[in-house]
Amino acid sequence: MKEYSSFKEIDRDLKILKLQTKIDQEEIKLNVERTKSALSPLSLAGSMVGSILQKAFILKAVTKLTGLKKVTAKVKG
Repeated sequence: MKEYSSFKEIDRDLKILKLQTKIDQEEIKLNVERTKSALSPLSLAGSMVGSILQKAFILKAVTKLTGLKKVTAKVKG
């Protein structure tokens, strides 16, 4: 625990703590807004489309590198 030798030191530390509390509150507000934005329907849809495109690209690249071809079954009839 810190020992103080004057009220001036105590006041200075109290001001610092109050300012740190305000900074922390603002950071929380920013994080809440970022989370809301990230969870918006438009953002989620964009992320999903990006993920699908990325997987399709990877599948195409792997198929090309390995030389595998799509197999189709013919039905007699």
